[in-house]
Amino acid sequence: MTMLSVRREVGEFRKRYKWMVLAVLLSFGVLVVRLVVLQLVEYDRWAAEAQKNITKRIRLPATRGLIRDGNGKLLAENRPSYNVYLTPQLLDQEDLDLVAQLMQLAPDEKADLEYRLEQVPQRRRSHLIEMFEDISRDQYAALETHRRELPGLSVVAVPVRTYPFKALGAHAIGFLNEVNAEDLERYPDRNYRAGDWIGRSGVERAWESYLRGKDGQLTVVVDVRGHEYNPVGTRLRRSETRREPVPGRNLTLTLDIDMMRSIERAFRGHPSGAAVVVDVNTGRVRALFSKPAFDLNEMSGRLTRERSDEIEQNPFRPLIDKTLYESYFPGSTFKPISALAALQDDILTTTDRFECNGYYELGRRKFRCSHVHKDVDMRNAVVQSCNVYFYKLAEQVGLDRLARFSNDFGLGSVTGIGINTEASGFVPTRDWYKKQHGDQYRLGFTLNAAIGQGNTRVTLMQLAMVYAAIANGGTLYVPQLVSSVDAPDGKPIETFAPRVRRRVGIDQEHLAYVIDGMFGAVNDPNGTAYEARVENGVPVAGKTGTAEVAKRKLRPGEDPKRLWYYRRSHAWFAGFAPAADPELAVVVLVEHGGHGGKHAAPIATRILQEALGEKRPPKTAKAGGGGAKKDRKNGRARRAEAVVTRGSR
Repeated sequence: MTMLSVRREVGEFRKRYKWMVLAVLLSFGVLVVRLVVLQLVEYDRWAAEAQKNITKRIRLPATRGLIRDGNGKLLAENRPSYNVYLTPQLLDQEDLDLVAQLMQLAPDEKADLEYRLEQVPQRRRSHLIEMFEDISRDQYAALETHRRELPGLSVVAVPVRTYPFKALGAHAIGFLNEVNAEDLERYPDRNYRAGDWIGRSGVERAWESYLRGKDGQLTVVVDVRGHEYNPVGTRLRRSETRREPVPGRNLTLTLDIDMMRSIERAFRGHPSGAAVVVDVNTGRVRALFSKPAFDLNEMSGRLTRERSDEIEQNPFRPLIDKTLYESYFPGSTFKPISALAALQDDILTTTDRFECNGYYELGRRKFRCSHVHKDVDMRNAVVQSCNVYFYKLAEQVGLDRLARFSNDFGLGSVTGIGINTEASGFVPTRDWYKKQHGDQYRLGFTLNAAIGQGNTRVTLMQLAMVYAAIANGGTLYVPQLVSSVDAPDGKPIETFAPRVRRRVGIDQEHLAYVIDGMFGAVNDPNGTAYEARVENGVPVAGKTGTAEVAKRKLRPGEDPKRLWYYRRSHAWFAGFAPAADPELAVVVLVEHGGHGGKHAAPIATRILQEALGEKRPPKTAKAGGGGAKKDRKNGRARRAEAVVTRGSR
């Protein structure tokens, strides 16, 4: 019995032994396979994870590209800012007390620091957390002196945007501020991270991808507590320890900051307005000025809540770009377009005359003129800005023809300058009025349109391009603000040539005639801008405008004594110089300034005189060349002759 039992047990053991061996072999097989996978197949992945455990990465911010004006003056540059990063895991209370002492923190500031460190999640307590930015030089010196005593502290130099001219050109240049959650969601492909800065307006926003650059990275070896050290035999290669940041590209603008200073001086005494200056023959924008503006250095991260409220509540709207975003009734600056429409389609001739008795009667309504002009032709109507003449012109030309010529000159659509939000303005037609007034159309709509009132609205940039096209013989350019993209060493990477939007079909003789009237508006004794002329200065041709504004009620918080100001007309002047061979076109708007000849024209003529010199002899057109270029030169010669002839009377 005993022998049988032992044999049975041995046999049972042998059966179990086979399964045990098989289980052990399978287990070792799984371990071997897993070891092969870890060591060969997934080596790179786990080696990287292991390396993360012994390394700390420090971001090296890229230097944002510089912005210069056309003369090389810096409009936006970078200065070093020292930011303090703390690693919560490496800091005890004594360390925090020392940091607070070195940085001279007040008790409430120290309490705020401790609270912010307590709020850091456990998974991030071994990371560098930014706690202070743009510390003072004294604070930086104190921290650097005790740096060895604070292994959980790092001070990183970061480039910070600064604007030497502060508010001058603010809307055109633009500003930066920190990215938000919406930006991170909207631009997932741009690799923005919390704490990054992004262009919010102007050139800074439109050319963000060029200016931004690419951040670098510094990797250092740390021990189990996160202390930095330099062990022998670490496998970190030099290419792994430091990746240099790539600086952003520089931009050269067409703007002339000295000219914009001149405009700023000329606008002293006027609380609100705008001006645009463009190159007649290229469309390059020489000046974009909107008043009031804001300090770009404040807007780029150093704006207090009190200052923000003050800017937003300013009744003169400093955040609005009055050169591009806002549109206005052009007033009498629109009359040259009306005159050209009548001449080009042979509706009127230069010899046609109308009687001005001080008003135009239509039914029971009287459309007023500034005063009695008596018998006037088209030139004198432009010189003296006679409304009655243009009312009678409007009867024959018609609203749709005015709209067509306005559209040809670029009104009613954006100019394509490429920065900020640009208004398209508005040019009404008969169909639009019929829809607005139940299929009823009134002649008064056309009368108002011919003098730049009613529902016609333009931006300053649009009007500047119109007058540049009139001055250069009919070429409508796309306004250009950036002339080149440059490498960090200053060498041009890409330059931009002028772009022609279209050529307006206007006979040169008609342009010469209208320009002659515009020359008279400034230089004839009865011209509306005669008092703004400069004796022996650069000859200017232009047109004044006094555009009525909608009568509005007093808004909450506004001073009742200022209501007269808000109800006063806007003052306009649009023109170019030198009159015989134009180089620059200028448009000036003084919001609620009153009469254009008294308040806007002096500003415009001062801008042109300072830009072009006190006295320059007119250039003569040279022979040669063919096609459109030759036509423009011949047209200039004819206009120059007409201007000189009129000027000698």
